Amino acid sequence: MNAPLERKAYRYFTPVTAIFVTVLVISNIIAVKLVSFWGLTLPAAVILFPISYIFGDILTEVYGYANARKVIWTGFFCNLLAVAAIWAGGLLPYSSFWTIGGYTSPASAQQAYTAILGFTPRLLVASFIAYLCGEFLNSFVLAKLKLITAGKFLWVRTISSTIVGEGVDAAIFITIAFAGILPTGALLTTILSQWLFKVSYEVLATPLTYLVVNFLKKKENEDYFDRDTNFSPVSFRS
Repeated sequence: MNAPLERKAYRYFTPVTAIFVTVLVISNIIAVKLVSFWGLTLPAAVILFPISYIFGDILTEVYGYANARKVIWTGFFCNLLAVAAIWAGGLLPYSSFWTIGGYTSPASAQQAYTAILGFTPRLLVASFIAYLCGEFLNSFVLAKLKLITAGKFLWVRTISSTIVGEGVDAAIFITIAFAGILPTGALLTTILSQWLFKVSYEVLATPLTYLVVNFLKKKENEDYFDRDTNFSPVSFRS
């Protein structure tokens, strides 16, 4: 059933890719806000970012690791472009007539823009490295488990891959972004909190994942098994 990736056209692959990339870019923008859930302090992106892992599962499960790899890199470069555009926009001289919200002067509006949309190099490095490591591990684990389970027990694959991917993502991001700023105990607590929240998100979303996966497999006539796949993150061949 594994037709050559270069020759087979998929009807829904582009929309799924678009959702994945959009979720990623928006998540990085809204992550600046800290919110409180059940006593846990988390970035606002937790309401959206786990969806990228769900769609990462869907991409690998239906279309295979090689196609998921292309989407992961597409998301990376789209996010890089968004960051560059926001940074460049902040450097442009502001108009003398520019005011937003309750900010009555252009200078204060510029400060608001920088505070909300500005990125520090350390956080950017942490975000990009965590994203690549987490997403590729998530896709790799799911693809390998699909072979081991012979395509059965989708819930085992999606949850297991999320445990690994989100765990690595949280550990890398929090460590790079906040080591030396937060004490070790606080670092570990923050990592664990984000990890548990995101994994719980995946578990609760499992019925929706089943619906989307089954719909796509039927409509695309595809259920890819990565038997001969090159799993290198930097290879663009199947």
